[in-house]
Amino acid sequence: MKQINLYEANDFSERAMKKFLVHDSPYFRIINFNFRAGQEMPVHSHDLEGQLSLVVLEGEGDFLGKDGASFPGRRGDVVISEIAEPHGFRARTEVRLLVTIAPPL
Repeated sequence: MKQINLYEANDFSERAMKKFLVHDSPYFRIINFNFRAGQEMPVHSHDLEGQLSLVVLEGEGDFLGKDGASFPGRRGDVVISEIAEPHGFRARTEVRLLVTIAPPL
């Protein structure tokens, strides 16, 4: 087992979202993204089979989808989608987002 405190391991950047690889294995990948208000992960997709989860650990923002679709996300919200489905995120406040990808890219 290993233990990582995300509040100590990853901080924020004024220039762009800050990315921290929490775990990477043949089974799944966990990434922590930290956003300042206004920063975003553009809508994108991956030409692979698999699923991902996005968990808002702290803050508020909008989950982004295809064709400009969006819906609000706040602390405690979990979104699960296919990796091939377009996805992104835009922060309204400082946000800590935890993303799990299985199988890893």
